[in-house]
Amino acid sequence: MAKIEIRTNAAPQPPARFSQGVRKGNVLQVAGQVAFDPATGKIVGDTVTEQLAQTMRNLNAVLEAGGASIDDVVMLRVYLTDTAHFAELNAAYDQYVTDPAPARTTVYVGLPAGLLIEIDALAVLED
Repeated sequence: MAKIEIRTNAAPQPPARFSQGVRKGNVLQVAGQVAFDPATGKIVGDTVTEQLAQTMRNLNAVLEAGGASIDDVVMLRVYLTDTAHFAELNAAYDQYVTDPAPARTTVYVGLPAGLLIEIDALAVLED
């Protein structure tokens, strides 16, 4: 089965040579999405809650372009720049996922200036 690149103008374009998403069969991997507005390239929001909203809009756009939705996501990896943001993330997170919630890993990383959060996703679609 072929590996298919997923690309949409509804999410920011990658700054390097990688795909927004890749689908192979019924598996879709979405590359890490951040809070860039796809139209302007500027960061949306100064808080984790605000950046989470834009990040999820971008993530959902790539999922949709790949024929999936958040309901198909089995794993989310969340990257935060500060451990102090964990409670704020958890307070806002529930409005973006459905039950049963995807598995989730949260790690702390360095991101480009101004970015507080990045999220990637693994979705499995119906055959």
